[in-house]
Amino acid sequence: MNIIFIGAPGSGKGTQSREFIEKYKFVQLSTGDLLRSAIAAGTVLGLEAKSFMDQGKLVPDDVMIGIVKDYLEANKGKSVIFDGFPRTVEQAKSLASMLNQQNSILDKVFYFKINPLILIERLTGRRVCTKCGEIYHVKTKPSKNEFVCDVCGGSVVHRSDDKESVIVERLAQFEKNTGPTIEYYKSTGLLVEIESSLAPELVFKQIQKVIAL
Repeated sequence: MNIIFIGAPGSGKGTQSREFIEKYKFVQLSTGDLLRSAIAAGTVLGLEAKSFMDQGKLVPDDVMIGIVKDYLEANKGKSVIFDGFPRTVEQAKSLASMLNQQNSILDKVFYFKINPLILIERLTGRRVCTKCGEIYHVKTKPSKNEFVCDVCGGSVVHRSDDKESVIVERLAQFEKNTGPTIEYYKSTGLLVEIESSLAPELVFKQIQKVIAL
């Protein structure tokens, strides 16, 4: 089974992906995580991507499509959650082609709807462990020690792309680039809208009902 979680930054896609990985046999394709790994490693691709991400802009389609293709080849035959990909209609069409080459299909696309004001509050207060990826929030889920992860002891940081000025640009880019993608998937009959301002466990139940796992 292949499903897409699509939504603005901070809408809860990552949280729900981790839930499905823990409870079911899915692997997660998170382009954000893949890119951040490349940045941490200092690769040419990572440095190129960083210049876009630090400005709140999307990484070019050709870069993202290449990363996804390599990931799918390495995880052929597995059930995949696509978190943050595809963002554009071009990426969506490329994904369909890549899955077809593996004799696979896309089963559902979940659109995480949420008020932009809630998103800004979520993201400006978000803190992330650089080691295991655990997500915290200064108000709703602070770590016991401000700078140390409760799970693995790694460093908890405020990412550069979670600053308010960058967030506003990221949301504008999302509407511009991903709005047409949402309409594209709506036309295919695969799109399911999820109210993602609810508590994570309620969002999880909405998704479970649709795919009946």
